[in-house]
Amino acid sequence: MRKPGIPVSLDDSIRYSIVVPIYNEQAVLPMLLRRLDLLIGEQLDGPAEVIFVDDGSTDSSSIVLEAKAKSDPRYRYVGLSRNFGHQIAITAGMDAAAGAAIIVMDADLQDPPEAILEMVERWKQGYDIVNAKRLTREGESAFKRWSASLFYRLLGRLSSIDIPAEVGDFRLIDRRVLEAFRAMPERDRFVRGMFAWLGFRQTEVTYHRAARVSGQTKYPVSKMLRLAASGILGFSDAPLKLAIWMGLAVSACALLYGIYVIGLWLLGAGHLVTGWTSTVVIISLLCGANMLMTGIIGLYIGRINSEVKRRPLYVVMAEVGFDRSAPAAKSRPQTSNHNVRF
Repeated sequence: MRKPGIPVSLDDSIRYSIVVPIYNEQAVLPMLLRRLDLLIGEQLDGPAEVIFVDDGSTDSSSIVLEAKAKSDPRYRYVGLSRNFGHQIAITAGMDAAAGAAIIVMDADLQDPPEAILEMVERWKQGYDIVNAKRLTREGESAFKRWSASLFYRLLGRLSSIDIPAEVGDFRLIDRRVLEAFRAMPERDRFVRGMFAWLGFRQTEVTYHRAARVSGQTKYPVSKMLRLAASGILGFSDAPLKLAIWMGLAVSACALLYGIYVIGLWLLGAGHLVTGWTSTVVIISLLCGANMLMTGIIGLYIGRINSEVKRRPLYVVMAEVGFDRSAPAAKSRPQTSNHNVRF
């Protein structure tokens, strides 16, 4: 049972909000909608809404989803003005959610909607965050599995907080966790790390990650690397320490080489080119110091620059399904400082 005294939701008629970010997923939408219809219509034990966040799709995804939101009062559509990225689209969907429990899942059906039922059971037991942990990864290349495993191991060793391994963005969170999450304004988002940082009472359910039903992955290597960088830089100071140690190592090597050359000169051994040694030693020392300072200043300035501009995380271009007078949509969250709406 949920803890007494905690607000159920912003709209007492909505118990579950399912947030689904979308980017060019027209091929998988028919099957996704059928499985969601079954889930929210027959399997969940309370009223639910499904919020699709269109992250700048260029195919017909927006047409299909707007039509669904207009015809079915349980569905909502949020259209962003361009592609802001997966982590931002997740944030936009959660900002719009009105339920007591909020579930985030991908649209490609690698995150099975049926697993939400087990997550709900854990939530009812009093857990505030229920993470979905992958046991297997079907349909993924050996390189993808290896790189993902390496990333989680590396992040686990470097991070200042405990971020669960093999856990993506498929999770259920309680309303009070969402309110705490919305108070975190950072620009470079690594959502799974942010929820780990928040704490609360967390648990896991396990599932087998299926292959994509249709379409292409929206996370190529370049996006995976950017996400990994956001996770490491946002929740670890190890890169900063690495720059320091690299600078010290180069400087130490230059110093040792200088001592070695002085020893040769004192012993009268070898042939020394006049002026060459001092030039190499000085340049090496300066390069080491430069690496040291550039590493420190660059990391700080890069992230500070992103924060101080204070741009909204995303811009909402279209919304469908939020202004109905039906009980399932009679209210919605207040506008977040994350966004701008037109």
